[in-house]
Amino acid sequence: MNSSPSPSPAPPPSTEASKRERRKEARPGELLDAALELFVEKGYAATKVDEVAARAGVSKGTLFLYFPSKEDLFKEVVRQNIGRHFPEWDLEIDQYPHSTAELLRYAYQLWWERIGATPASGITKLMLGESNNFPDIVAFYRNEVVEPGQRLIGRILQRGVDRGEFRVPDMDCSIHVVLAPLIFMTMWKHSTACMPDLERLTPERFIAAQVDNLLCGLCVPVAAPPAAPKIEG
Repeated sequence: MNSSPSPSPAPPPSTEASKRERRKEARPGELLDAALELFVEKGYAATKVDEVAARAGVSKGTLFLYFPSKEDLFKEVVRQNIGRHFPEWDLEIDQYPHSTAELLRYAYQLWWERIGATPASGITKLMLGESNNFPDIVAFYRNEVVEPGQRLIGRILQRGVDRGEFRVPDMDCSIHVVLAPLIFMTMWKHSTACMPDLERLTPERFIAAQVDNLLCGLCVPVAAPPAAPKIEG
């Protein structure tokens, strides 16, 4: 009895089809990158979805497949560029092995590397400038960025108090004292015409000076060792 022929192996997917699939997977990220650039450059109100699509190299219809509205697009820009970092930072606080003074310095440096030095820092200026006109976006930004940021700083300060390293008589005000330089730095970076010293006074120098000043007020003074008794001759 003749055996039936073995089935032919399936042809490998075409290179062109693979490229199209990879392009499709990359598209949301490309749209978010383009949107971030335009939101920072032009502001929320002035940015049009047509411009975002054009900069990402797709049609407006393609953009709406991923993001139903400009507001949805903006919210995802905030989540991907700022909001997603907070769970990572909470974990880093839990695992940080050194003093709280060192943790505070590290937190400033980390914020600058991951947000301040990136285009995402422009979102803060955008929110400060346009928030009165877009209450829904303000509520979202408070929930995704402002409140998690305040909780994170509060955790750092409370860690210092619990370990006997910091004195924080007014936690609410102290959280804003720590936050204020971060907001100042984002405004400074995106207002170079008004702040001509940006090249000379680098962010790294400003962070170092700011943390030194903060720690002078936060750190519990170390008691001087008792003087050695005098030996009568």
